[in-house]
Amino acid sequence: MTLETARDLCLSLPGVDESTPFGPEALVYKVGGKMFALLMPDELPVRMNLKCDPERALELRDRHESILPGYHMNKKHWNTLVLDGSLPANLVRELVEHSFDLVVASLPVKSRGAFQRK
Repeated sequence: MTLETARDLCLSLPGVDESTPFGPEALVYKVGGKMFALLMPDELPVRMNLKCDPERALELRDRHESILPGYHMNKKHWNTLVLDGSLPANLVRELVEHSFDLVVASLPVKSRGAFQRK
């Protein structure tokens, strides 16, 4: 998966905002004001941080060399994906959506409906 594809995937989800609060070297994707993804476009290969269920995060790290504990993040809840072509695009898509869904589930009940995926 390329930087452009990963970026387009994040932006295709309902209500997502892209910003650069940490500077131009980190693209941050938020839903309902909460971060669910971070892309580091200047790194080669591109890296992407995603929120993940803690048990699943460990399982993914054990199975894939390109999935690491979240760089500069809470390593229990975040993974870093190295987008070097070794991860199947459908797995990356699933993990982006999983991260998005975890954040939406943490939002107040009355605001969740605006961000439900179809």
